[in-house]
Amino acid sequence: MALNALGRHLALVGFMGAGKSTLGPVVAERLGRRFVDVDDEIERAEGPIWDLFAEQGEAAFREIEARFVRDACERRAPSVIALGGGAVETRRLLDELDVFVVHLDVDVETAWQRVQGSRRPLARDEGSFRERYHRRAPLYAEVADATAVDADGVVLAAAGVHAETGAVDLLETLVPGDGDIELVSDTHVAGIHGVTAQLALGERLRGTHEVPQGEQAKTASVLERLWRELRLDRSGTLVALGGGATTDVAGLAAATYLRGVAWVPVPTTLVGQVDAAIGGKTAIDVPAGKNLVGAFHWPARVVVDPALLETLPAPERRNGLAEVVKTGLLAGERLWELPEPEQVRRCAAFKAAVCLRDPHDRGERAQLNLGHTFAHALEAAAAYTLPHGEAVALGLLAALRLSGLDTRDVQEALAPRRVRVDREAAWAALARDKKAVGGAPRLVLLEAPGRPLVGVERPASEVRAALDSLIAD
Repeated sequence: MALNALGRHLALVGFMGAGKSTLGPVVAERLGRRFVDVDDEIERAEGPIWDLFAEQGEAAFREIEARFVRDACERRAPSVIALGGGAVETRRLLDELDVFVVHLDVDVETAWQRVQGSRRPLARDEGSFRERYHRRAPLYAEVADATAVDADGVVLAAAGVHAETGAVDLLETLVPGDGDIELVSDTHVAGIHGVTAQLALGERLRGTHEVPQGEQAKTASVLERLWRELRLDRSGTLVALGGGATTDVAGLAAATYLRGVAWVPVPTTLVGQVDAAIGGKTAIDVPAGKNLVGAFHWPARVVVDPALLETLPAPERRNGLAEVVKTGLLAGERLWELPEPEQVRRCAAFKAAVCLRDPHDRGERAQLNLGHTFAHALEAAAAYTLPHGEAVALGLLAALRLSGLDTRDVQEALAPRRVRVDREAAWAALARDKKAVGGAPRLVLLEAPGRPLVGVERPASEVRAALDSLIAD
């Protein structure tokens, strides 16, 4: 079973009326891929499907369909492919091809309402329609790598993200494979959720490890300790339970131990669930700057359980809200006004789509650093004692000011306050930002909400003034 659609075709299967032709183009646009509707391809080349059914019968049509499915899946560039409702009948073909299959689920009542009266050859009799629906249901379950009901769900599945309230109790089945598991959590989270996670992991759990809270976990000494303690073989999986710092260091340990073992982040903070645990970036901090040593290591799965946020202290929730506001500004939607579980799902899906388009941060993924160039500089100047969310809130202010945009949304949602740090230390850290070129920072700004600008260079005096405006006298 495929784990995600990274670098492979994404195939949508589902019964008639599931929405494959409607949602497929939406998903394709979000992933930056070509959309292929196999039924449309057949009709352009062979004529109307109802005529093919009438003249050649269903068996002959399935042979034609299989040929077009193979042709679509053998194209080099990954695409989003909508398969006909009956393509699951040729499911052995999907097993042979390098595709990630998502079942678009629909109940039979909704499906019939959508297709009755259409010219679909298999939707003319309600009784046979319902019988076919129930006959195919187990076939979709057999062939699918994941199930979804909307575009966000498809994108999350494509990225290997499982978002569900109560998901932490399903860890043993959600962690892919059947090898041993070792669990990493910080000292605080281990006391709150550690027993729940250990019980959920069941007999596969072979060891547990604790790391310090927050940025103190992201050090070379903690990473080296994990290397010494781990006993996994190449079939094992490292599970990281905690906030963004925990998933960062555990993910880097997984990326480097035995030259790479599978890992599954289980984020317990709002920052982690909407941002840090998604996309495969792992890192530790060094004295010269934040996240300067790391690796891209895409998780085998990300398990997002909004119920874990119920124990989150108010300051940590505010930290996470800064990333929600950032995502809303990038998406052009006021996501921070949604109920928290929906915030999590929408933000996670947005980031997942961006990261699937640019998994190694060579282009548009840089937009996710909106406000972060300033935030990282402030954090470094504060010796990483400044909470990340507070730094991001300030960084968003600076980015909006340099963009010439209104800052009221950030002010009202996050109420950022200037921080006391050494101005020269902050400026030196900003010049060392990962996206700086020749010491000149490249910024992420906004032409307007929903229209990010990446790699913007502004005069040093303007950037310095924006940074200074965030620092208290």
